[in-house]
Amino acid sequence: MLKISKQKTTLPGFHLSLGVTIFYLGLIVLIPLSMLFIKTSALGPGEIWKVIASPRTLAAYRLTFMTSLIAGLVNVVFGFLIAWVLARYSFPGKKVVDALVDLPFALPTAVAGITLASLYSQNGWVGKYLYQWGIQSAYSPLGITIALIFIGLPFVVRTVEPVIQELDAELEDAAASLGANRTQTFIKVIFPNLIPSLITGFTLSFARALGEYGSVIFISGNMPKKTEIVPLLIMTKLEQYDYAGATAIAVVMLLASFTLLALTNFLQKLSLNRIGMN
Repeated sequence: MLKISKQKTTLPGFHLSLGVTIFYLGLIVLIPLSMLFIKTSALGPGEIWKVIASPRTLAAYRLTFMTSLIAGLVNVVFGFLIAWVLARYSFPGKKVVDALVDLPFALPTAVAGITLASLYSQNGWVGKYLYQWGIQSAYSPLGITIALIFIGLPFVVRTVEPVIQELDAELEDAAASLGANRTQTFIKVIFPNLIPSLITGFTLSFARALGEYGSVIFISGNMPKKTEIVPLLIMTKLEQYDYAGATAIAVVMLLASFTLLALTNFLQKLSLNRIGMN
């Protein structure tokens, strides 16, 4: 007769741990999010549509999603390159570069915004050259994109770097022994294993950009229908004591975030299944 032994763990039993988990998530996540829907319900369907579909709100949606998408894609490319260099090579000053990657995490967003606005303004160190070429870097969608790239880069690097470090070097040696060149090895052996982490890094960067406020307001110019982002529009509604209007716009962003999360999970599962089949 077989005896089944239960594995002992340091943490309490399943029921107690599950109860604490649900209580904590409900208190920190579910209850605050549910208040958005409760507050929005104070408006009628027509009033909600009037708020979320106004020309000013639609312009803010377009600007926020467009700049966040561009920033996320740029961070995927350059974040991958930085992660590859940090994971695969040793060079003088590597620890300094590694620390600089985390700087946007530690730097207050308002400080980052002021710094970027000063740097890319018409009289800034970088901006004065861009303006000479006819490129308006500050107080424009380009300036917003620059700020979002700055705050989102670490998410891609820190997501992809551990995966690169854990790649089995024997797979690359096997591919080389079978006659594959470096390009073929990267495309067919290395890159497929990095796709799930790249998707995760892009999602984190994109989601962080959607809700960014502090580093953007100083470099955007905050002009309605031109350089006004959704978080700033929500703050404007709150300052005008239009709480229901602010929560209505926030609900749209919340639903967009949930949709993005579901799509990301689907793409990750799909890519993992393809890796398993190969």
